[in-house]
Amino acid sequence: MHHRAIATPSLLILAAAHTGCMTAVAAFQPENIGGETIVLTTTVADGESHERVLSPIDHDGRLFVAANHWPRAWYHRALENPDVSVTRNGETTDYRAVPVSEEERERLLDESGFPLVAYFFTGFAPRQFLRLEPR
Repeated sequence: MHHRAIATPSLLILAAAHTGCMTAVAAFQPENIGGETIVLTTTVADGESHERVLSPIDHDGRLFVAANHWPRAWYHRALENPDVSVTRNGETTDYRAVPVSEEERERLLDESGFPLVAYFFTGFAPRQFLRLEPR
């Protein structure tokens, strides 16, 4: 089941209660949900690196990450410079971040599991995925 529609009343509630909203959004950060997390390191043109904690999606023997919130600077940095690194279980590996095809995105949306309440608290941001290919 896909939950990609924009819910205007929900967005108005979120906008009106920004303090509570930020607390709720913070609750859905990977480090607060439980389960495994990774640290994705992206780099900008001047060489400055940025780290972001994400939940890994292991699917069909491949590693994916999803941009689930509206603030997604890490995602745009990975698109601009796809040479990224991932620290997982204390080990750092270099990857190339590759945007997924629409078919692959639809499959990941169907199979990766993202509860409706998470869509609500992330402002119904459309999920975007990157496939991380070892380099």
